[in-house]
Amino acid sequence: MTTSPDDTGPFFHGTRSALAPGDQLVAGRASNFGRRERANFLYLTATMDAAIWGAELALGAGPGRIYRVEPTGPFQDDPNLTDKRFPGNPTRSYRTRDPLVVVEEVTGWTGHPPEVLQSMRDHVAQLAREGIEAIND
Repeated sequence: MTTSPDDTGPFFHGTRSALAPGDQLVAGRASNFGRRERANFLYLTATMDAAIWGAELALGAGPGRIYRVEPTGPFQDDPNLTDKRFPGNPTRSYRTRDPLVVVEEVTGWTGHPPEVLQSMRDHVAQLAREGIEAIND
């Protein structure tokens, strides 16, 4: 895995987990998406819109949350969003096997309009029905 040297952040992570500054996110826990299999990667983005999608679409109870995070090791383009769906990685979405350290919670963000969010949820549900899961290797 190589670091994407041309993106210096800041980086964000969207989830439903309640975290505090200094907490570390580590790979190997149940994924926030799909069948909740063991996630080999952590995901981060340098765009607020992608972080909002992560917070809104994450499984689980509680409100969506966005955290500013710092990667502790190398990261690479997220193949779930790049190459085929968004060539050139305009979402600035990445993945890493190394921990992410929570710097702070981002507050005051605005989610997507209800109809846009429902459309994306419907799309994610369709992918699940088709057996399409996140690339985890």
